[in-house]
Amino acid sequence: MAQQVRGIRTRGAILEAAAEVFAQHGYHGASIAQILEKAHVTRGALYFHFSSKEELVQGIFAQQVTEQGYPPRTYKLQELVDEAMALACRLPQEMMLRAGAKLAMEPQLQELMDDGPWEAWAQRFAGVVAAAKEHGEVYPHVVPADLGRFLVSSWIGAQVVSEMTSGWKDLEERISMIFGYTLPSVALPAIFAQLDFGPDRGTRVLEEVRGV
Repeated sequence: MAQQVRGIRTRGAILEAAAEVFAQHGYHGASIAQILEKAHVTRGALYFHFSSKEELVQGIFAQQVTEQGYPPRTYKLQELVDEAMALACRLPQEMMLRAGAKLAMEPQLQELMDDGPWEAWAQRFAGVVAAAKEHGEVYPHVVPADLGRFLVSSWIGAQVVSEMTSGWKDLEERISMIFGYTLPSVALPAIFAQLDFGPDRGTRVLEEVRGV
């Protein structure tokens, strides 16, 4: 059991180190030697868990969509907003997310993505929208899968522009604007009036989760 726990910790340390190196240098600029130095593990330990740089990338992609345990809300649409806004807050802070965002933009790695984090997030958002539709929160014309993909595409665009222009300092504001223009065409008026998608919503949600 202790050996298994050590193995899990070693694998996690390698992934964290790889994320930091990839986020800084990109896929082609990163080397196994840099990752080994950052992770403080032997080459044998790394190759026990990951046979190649490509497997490291796939491991990072697999970490992009995780259960965060956000509080349930009265409205499912609020849960959708909370998750997207919290993600905007987390991205500049969490190396694993930053690495995933950088790697997902490299055309040479598209074949490794197996639909990748973008499609995973689209499906995640679509599931919440479907629940909101069942609860009578959205207009009948709303197609959950389409809205999920639209939101992810919009989120990615905002993330790229925000990184280039401000180093992600205005990402939360940009995601807030996306919801400000999207939700009126999606949510029933009585529901929309009660949704909170302010620029600091993600920060407040994470503070609630962390007990700050």
